[in-house]
Amino acid sequence: MTMREAQLKPVERVWLREYANQLEATKDVTGYIVGFCNSARRHPALGNVAPLVYEQQFAAKEPIDVSEIT
Repeated sequence: MTMREAQLKPVERVWLREYANQLEATKDVTGYIVGFCNSARRHPALGNVAPLVYEQQFAAKEPIDVSEIT
């Protein structure tokens, strides 16, 4: 999926569904963005891994020693 396709996905959701009101549509699109785009979609800034995977990899790393002298 290209970046442009990813940007249009929420818009396609709205076009392909009928909502009772704007609040319902907003909740659906927001849920999609938070649930997929922000957590599952691979991000180039994170080395082309999903944020959840990046966080797991980061948490698995050994912490660095920090000097108590600042």
